[in-house]
Amino acid sequence: MAYEALHIETPVFEDLRLGEQLGKPVWLKMECFQPAGSFKIRGIGLLCQEQVQRGAKQLVCSSGGNAGYAVAYAGHRLRVPVTVFVPTTTSGRTRARLAELGATVKVHGQVWDETDRFARAEADGSATAYIPPFDHPTLWRGHATMVDEMAEQCAKPGVVIVSVGGGGLLCGVLEGLHRNDWQDVAVIAVETQGAESFHAAVEAGQLVTLPAITSVATCLGAKQVVDRALQWTHEHSIQSVVVSDRSAVRACLEFSRDHRVLVEPACGASLAMLYDNHPAIADAESVLVVVCGGIGVSIEQLEDWWRDLAGD
Repeated sequence: MAYEALHIETPVFEDLRLGEQLGKPVWLKMECFQPAGSFKIRGIGLLCQEQVQRGAKQLVCSSGGNAGYAVAYAGHRLRVPVTVFVPTTTSGRTRARLAELGATVKVHGQVWDETDRFARAEADGSATAYIPPFDHPTLWRGHATMVDEMAEQCAKPGVVIVSVGGGGLLCGVLEGLHRNDWQDVAVIAVETQGAESFHAAVEAGQLVTLPAITSVATCLGAKQVVDRALQWTHEHSIQSVVVSDRSAVRACLEFSRDHRVLVEPACGASLAMLYDNHPAIADAESVLVVVCGGIGVSIEQLEDWWRDLAGD
C-alpha cells in the first residue's frame, strides 16, 4: 500500500524588513507551517510510513516534544497507536497536545538521552517499531525534501542557517544541498549555550557528551549529537555558532511581532543570527533561514523566559 506524503510543501518568504536592515536578501523557509508544527514530520512521517508498510502495528518514540508530536500525527494519519516517552522537562502543554492526537504519553528521565532508553526498551523491533527523533538515514532523506522545494522556490542563497539539536535537521539539509547541486552553499549550524553538543564535538574533533542540558531550548537537548553531523564537517563548509538563550528568546518575540507566528527558542537560535546581525553572516550575499517551528511554546511562556533572562 502506497501512502501520500504526510508533510506539505512550505513557502519561502523574503523578509524585506530584515533584508533592508542587513543589506542583503533574507529568505525564510517556513517549516513552522507544517501540519505537525515543525520540519520533523518530513523525515519522521516517511520513516513511520516505511515501518507500517513493513508490518508495524504500533509506534514508539522518545521526544522532548516536536519529534513525538510528529510521530503522534503520523500515527493518527496512518491509524496505528503511538506511545511517546518524554523527559520530565516537557511541559504540560506539550504533553496535552500529544494526548489530543491519541498518543499515550509516558514520562521518564530528566533529559532526552535518559528518556530514550525507556522508549527503546518498549519497542520489540517488529510489531512495535521504534522511531528515533534524529538519528536515521530515512529521517535525513525526508528532511532533505525541504531543499528540493527551496531549489524551486528561490535563488541559491549564499548561506543556509539551521538549528542543531541532535543533528537530524542539519544532516537532512546537507543531504538536500548536495543532491540539488548546492554543495557550494555554506551552512551555519546554531545552538544555544547549555545545549551545544555539536559545537563541543567540532571543537574536540570527536563526539562529546555534555554533562547536562541547561538551555531553555529543551528541543535542542541532546547531550550528544549524531555522528553523521560531525562527519559532514569534513565534507561541507559548516560554521558552528552558539548563541545565548536570551538572544534566542528575543528573536522568537521579534519574529512573532514581525510575522504573527510563534516558534520555540530552538528555532529562535537560528533567527537570532538575523536579529542580532551576527558577524557570521556579514560576508554572505544572501541568507536563508530554516524556520524549523515547534509546538511547545506560547507567547506567555516566551515573555516569562524573557523576563527571567533579561536580568542575567
